[in-house]
Amino acid sequence: MKYISLVLASLLLVTACDNDLDQLPPKQIEASNLADFDGVLNAAYHYQTGTSTPLAIMGDFRADNMLMDEEPYPAFDRFNSDLAGGDLVEQFFRPFYSNLYKSILSANNIINNSTDPTEVAEARFLRGLSYFKLVAVFGDITVNLSESPDVSDQSILARQPAADVYNNVIIPDFQAAISGLDNSGLADSRASQIAARGFLGKVYMYRGDYSAAATELAAVISAASGAGVSLETDFANVVIDESSEILFATVRSTSIPDVYTPATEFPGWFSGGDTKSLTPLDPDLTAAFDAVAGDVIDAGVGDIRRALTIDESISAGIKYLGGLEQDFIELRLSDVVLMYAEALNENGSDANTVLALLDDIRTRAGLMNLDPATINTTALVRQAIADERRLELAFEGLRWFDLVRTGTVDAEMGEAVNSNYYVFPIPNSEVLASGGVITQNPGY
Repeated sequence: MKYISLVLASLLLVTACDNDLDQLPPKQIEASNLADFDGVLNAAYHYQTGTSTPLAIMGDFRADNMLMDEEPYPAFDRFNSDLAGGDLVEQFFRPFYSNLYKSILSANNIINNSTDPTEVAEARFLRGLSYFKLVAVFGDITVNLSESPDVSDQSILARQPAADVYNNVIIPDFQAAISGLDNSGLADSRASQIAARGFLGKVYMYRGDYSAAATELAAVISAASGAGVSLETDFANVVIDESSEILFATVRSTSIPDVYTPATEFPGWFSGGDTKSLTPLDPDLTAAFDAVAGDVIDAGVGDIRRALTIDESISAGIKYLGGLEQDFIELRLSDVVLMYAEALNENGSDANTVLALLDDIRTRAGLMNLDPATINTTALVRQAIADERRLELAFEGLRWFDLVRTGTVDAEMGEAVNSNYYVFPIPNSEVLASGGVITQNPGY
């Protein structure tokens, strides 16, 4: 499943300026002279590798699944300004921020200059995905739709409201990708129509537009079989590179130069492979697995996901075994099914219809089906879906963002959390390089 030609992207990775909106891969400088955009498109994909580890850390270590041990890293568990510390910014937030804007610049080049409609559709997918990640992490963000922005006009760096970014960039980009792509890219870990539709459904979930979300997510489920996508029969295979339920993954390989330079990648953080978090497992996640003990089909086996996700003897996560060859799963079918169930529930569908969608996922996990006679209100079904998402998707960088979008941060974290800390700090280097036009998030 590795897209080996991404190695070519390494030729495009020389950047020098402090302001990331001014960092252009060499082949992008004279876009009018380009006849072949393959390398630029590969760069847009490749820069996503710089986001995988930071996103995984933000999604699980900020939430109640994982813990940091060594200062200043436990700032992830404190909801104050500590998270804006230099070490944390350089290790997680700056690589995330800078590489997404590099991916966006590459995508802009293709969108504005290529005459190949498939290339343009892939670029729209990657730009939409990049801005979606940026908004989820930072809230209001700088928007650039040019391949060569004139940064002498500092006003273009001003952050735009997240709602405007969703409406004017992210949603139109995914819609364009749906219109311009088929599903042939699935086999090569490239953008596809079904993945674009899945992300658009997720975007609508983040926006609280459950009706629009249900439409897109239902279309994904309906098209899955024809696209060769299906739930894995064995949970052990859900995050391997050859998993049948992957809709989109960021490819990582020792044969592909990695733009994320800090030494420890996300599999190492979860497994306790970094001294800053040798025993990262949060007891709260263990308790969540304990809570389903009465629902198992076979008490001797338990929830199959437990032994494949956590190792309590070393207090660590063991979901990822691929090391530097481990792709980062951005979207898989289980996530889509659970979001679809959530969207239907929020739209007022009956418990029988909604809970039945969880049956295949729970059966694979060794759990009995949920009983709509007892889980029979919108609130109870909502909680059941949230609980299922936590165990099914643990360590996939989603937990914190699920809590934020569903308004359950305080309830699940067990404290009153100032909403300033629902998002993360903008790298201060960007604030300084812009002369303060790019502003810092409140509280940091």
